[in-house]
Amino acid sequence: MTPAIRIGPLVIPSEFAVLLVAAAVGLLAARLLNRQRSEANELSTALWRAMLVGLLVARLGFVWQYREHYLPDPIKILDLRDGGWAGLAGLAAVWGYVLFATVRRHAPRAALLGAVALASVVWVGGGRWLAPTPQAQPELAALAVQRIDGAPAAMSAFHGKPTVINLWASWCPPCRREMPAFAKAQAANPDVNFVFLNQGEAPPDVAQFLAQHAPALRNVLLDPAGEASRKLSNRGLPATLFLDAQGRLVDLRVGELSTASLAQRLEAIQKADGG
Repeated sequence: MTPAIRIGPLVIPSEFAVLLVAAAVGLLAARLLNRQRSEANELSTALWRAMLVGLLVARLGFVWQYREHYLPDPIKILDLRDGGWAGLAGLAAVWGYVLFATVRRHAPRAALLGAVALASVVWVGGGRWLAPTPQAQPELAALAVQRIDGAPAAMSAFHGKPTVINLWASWCPPCRREMPAFAKAQAANPDVNFVFLNQGEAPPDVAQFLAQHAPALRNVLLDPAGEASRKLSNRGLPATLFLDAQGRLVDLRVGELSTASLAQRLEAIQKADGG
């Protein structure tokens, strides 16, 4: 299952799409389950507050877990583009608020609990359905990639260690913004392969960009036809694949990563390698 949904020029990460669908299902279910129309406003208010509380706790839970990455520049806490969320903490907060609302605020109990239960099932089930299959990706081995000097290269060379493959282009603003985080992570994690697979740009353009903005990056390869992004991320950039040492796909993120959200995913592939 692709990790992104493309609507014209807009590419929406699938996990965000699942969240929107879950919220819509919850609101619709509440409307259908609520037989006391006089309590419709109170029910709607309780649901919106529960969602806001859940999102706030999910973000703060992630920030606290990776606080060392935010302390040097706390304003980055507000940058939600990095996809840093503690989902289970947020879900627990939603249920905590809902129980509070039914007991203390006398919100319509059956409709509220039913709506949140259905939304939770959609969110959890959708997340599991969209999770990358933990197996080697044959698309990678078949890619015709090359080095900046034009020499042929093979993705199979990066095997035996956890591997991060970043699909990027120099014209892509979020690709440029996340590059310092990748450069820092590559220098700090010699036990992980980092591969920067440029999508569809000419070698001189890539070389010029790297010389000016990321001279320390290693393992920069070219995918002239942009096959990787077409097959794996619905042409959404940036996109990052996280593979364990056996070449199995553990995670695939479409969208910008921060040092914190990158660290979270690095931990996952390193744990997969260890166990």
